[in-house]
Amino acid sequence: MTEFTPIASFIGGALIGLSAVLLLALEGRIAGISGIASRLFPPTDSHFQERLAFILGLVLSPALVEAVTGEPVLQAVSSNYPLLVVAGLLVGFGAVLGGGCTSGHGVCGLSRLSPRSIVATLVFMLTAFVTVYIVRHVIGG
Repeated sequence: MTEFTPIASFIGGALIGLSAVLLLALEGRIAGISGIASRLFPPTDSHFQERLAFILGLVLSPALVEAVTGEPVLQAVSSNYPLLVVAGLLVGFGAVLGGGCTSGHGVCGLSRLSPRSIVATLVFMLTAFVTVYIVRHVIGG
């Protein structure tokens, strides 16, 4: 079962929103993680260090939270490696096919009322709902 964490979720959501607004206001760029991560590979441009810092912040922030609070950040990930590989490939394919990821479309696109992002967000949310239902009730995960 998933734990209900309204305060932590609110703070996390506010920080994600703030970072997206600041990146758009100060740099004129959308905070789409798939786009930021994909542009870390050659050929690189003048924004390489900013992109690397952004991704490192995502990766290292759980360690920072643990250092500040003294509580470990727990994340349940399947130990079924073939499933993880297939899931990762499907997510990557979906991000390429949809022209962005959940952060680009769901956070930045929806807030700008982008029709393309509204459709993309509806598609990935419906896919997520169906996937969770299948895993929890059909497969028995």
